[in-house]
Amino acid sequence: MFGVVFPNRSFPMDISAFSQIDTSHWVLDMNTFVGEAYDQIREMCIFLLNNFTLPPDKALAVYIQSPGSQFLFCGAVTLARPSAVLTLPWPEPSGQMQLMPTDSAPVSAKIGVSVEDLASLQSLDVTAEKRIERLALKVGENLFNFMQSFCGVDGSKLVVPMDILDRWFKKFQEKAKRDPEYLKGFVL
Repeated sequence: MFGVVFPNRSFPMDISAFSQIDTSHWVLDMNTFVGEAYDQIREMCIFLLNNFTLPPDKALAVYIQSPGSQFLFCGAVTLARPSAVLTLPWPEPSGQMQLMPTDSAPVSAKIGVSVEDLASLQSLDVTAEKRIERLALKVGENLFNFMQSFCGVDGSKLVVPMDILDRWFKKFQEKAKRDPEYLKGFVL
């Protein structure tokens, strides 16, 4: 059906490493895999196996859950996108750690996989969207700071030179050409 790999941390694991909850839900207890060091697992590759046929309108969704927190959606794979490397942004554990498990608060971190309607998922890769959003915010902040250094005040209005965007964009491109690491700083 599906397999997973934790880059630099595991060999490929198939569905048998997961506990099957029902016909469309599986859970991997991270305590049995890495103990309390679950938050050091930052990436997961999930892939469909050749003999598995997922309907075209369905997806295998991946969720993570820290002790005491709700499940958090990380991404999904489909027939059109049969594998993905997903970032695992583990939520901070909430509340006190419990000695005995209860229905409301797990005592170990979990990775959940479920078959879901493709149309119901917000995105196939949540982390990539967040990276793009962060990049856009950082570029906007860079532009604002550049413009601010050329601003004049006319009453209650800020006045900037007409060619300010061209100057900023040219400077931005030159920095990116000179230093390939420059743009990476916007995404971190």
